[in-house]
Amino acid sequence: MWVAALLATLIAPAHAYKAYVSNEKGNSITVLDTEKMEATATVKVGRRPRGIALNKDGSELYICAGDDDAIQVLDTKTLKVTGKLPSGPDPELLALSPDGDVIYVSNENDNLVTLIDVKKKEMIGDIPVGVEPEGMAISPDGKLLVNTSETTNMAHLIDTQAKEIVANILVDGRPRFAEFKKDGSELWVSSEVGGTVAIIDPAKRELKQKIAFDIPAMSKEAIQPIGISFTRDGKRAFVALGPANRVAVIDAETKRIEKYLLVGQRVWHLAFTPDEKYLLTANGVSNDVSVIDVASLKVVKSIPVGAFPWGVVVAPQ
Repeated sequence: MWVAALLATLIAPAHAYKAYVSNEKGNSITVLDTEKMEATATVKVGRRPRGIALNKDGSELYICAGDDDAIQVLDTKTLKVTGKLPSGPDPELLALSPDGDVIYVSNENDNLVTLIDVKKKEMIGDIPVGVEPEGMAISPDGKLLVNTSETTNMAHLIDTQAKEIVANILVDGRPRFAEFKKDGSELWVSSEVGGTVAIIDPAKRELKQKIAFDIPAMSKEAIQPIGISFTRDGKRAFVALGPANRVAVIDAETKRIEKYLLVGQRVWHLAFTPDEKYLLTANGVSNDVSVIDVASLKVVKSIPVGAFPWGVVVAPQ
């Protein structure tokens, strides 16, 4: 009996995870099975869905429905929209506090970051930031919130307890995304027009250095950094380069670019599977998701999704 159980364990398939992709022009969410590497469902949601995030247990997906001025809540088991959370005009990206109790939302049209109590489903405050806020990130300890403002060209560092800006750090043109290393030691901010990634010391609240990209036979204007994802150990970073149709693989310790991976057209945001076996990329113009095998650094699959995929997240289980 125990031999059969052991054999069953040894030949068990790899972990299957569910991924969710927001389709900005399709007004939908596509659900992917990462083991079968295929779409299993498409769900109609609000207008212009972009930023998405899962709660801690993966039971709810929060969706920035920009043209509806709301955060929709999708039950991931039933794939039904169960309600909405209040937001300012044109929510674009959101970050969830480490305890899962507060959602921080960038509202592009009123230059505010909105704070939402998840359990009470109430707006509990807002913080004025720069013009056209977009990128949102929160430190692993939950004490420091970061917002990037596209027109002001700044990363705003916000104390979550005081609910006020404690530092404004100038970066290159049109910063779109921010991401902390898992240990909180560094903050990386991508600048779409500037074509760089700024590396910030969040403790000293100062810019350390910048990473620029150079792809042979490609104009600088086509290289537009957007999404950033770190491996859990903090040793490697992956940066989506927009219309360059590539993901840069970076040694996050030496800051050296190791490789460029060719993916779909206008790669936007990225997400690892929890086991870090795969990295998924949302490709806005080719309407697909590229699957990168992290160990081999090779693209192994392209999965068709909805119109203009923008964001991607993977459930924890």
